[in-house]
Amino acid sequence: MNPVRSVILDLDGTLVDSRPGIVASCSAALRVLGHDPGKANDIAIGPPLEDILQTLLQAYGDDRIDQAVAAYRQHYGETGLLGSELYPGISDALEEMHRAGLRIYLATSKREVFARRILENLNLAPHFDGIYGSVPGGKLDHKPELLAHILSERNISVPHGLMAGDRHHDICGAHAVKMRSLGVLWGYGSREELESSGADQLVERPADLSRVVLSMLRG
Repeated sequence: MNPVRSVILDLDGTLVDSRPGIVASCSAALRVLGHDPGKANDIAIGPPLEDILQTLLQAYGDDRIDQAVAAYRQHYGETGLLGSELYPGISDALEEMHRAGLRIYLATSKREVFARRILENLNLAPHFDGIYGSVPGGKLDHKPELLAHILSERNISVPHGLMAGDRHHDICGAHAVKMRSLGVLWGYGSREELESSGADQLVERPADLSRVVLSMLRG
């Protein structure tokens, strides 16, 4: 009997370009706290939300992270998440992996409820066997603990699993749970970032994602 093979995918910068919606919600959060949101365009996509906002608020000498997070999530839940745009070729890649019999999971530092709504809005949710993200209380904010949770809950065999993402958080998270990693080069991380983080392999285009994932899992 062939083993069940699983791929775990990041969301922002891997499946969707979410920068427009994230920047809009960061700007809204800054305005709520009384700041000119001009610096919101400089944010790095990929880290947990609290880390993004902490870095952004430092430029204003402000430490009201909890208030900023609450304002961000209110705006993002209302309109910001609708700004996510699907990378060309991703839908086909997901369909190809699904037809090949892979179990497909999502692992994002974004709130799970937001991630699910984004996938549903883009008609991607049916491709996934499980959608996972952060939860209230901060329990699963970081990739190592989130991946460990998915592996345990879904009984995924590490040798037959793979994590694919665009930032060092994805690569380091995979290594923390002894899983192989695939770095994607169309997102928010650079080739240098992914290579220095120890990605097992890199993929250049969304059109090649399915082929490379299947090659790594069958190899």
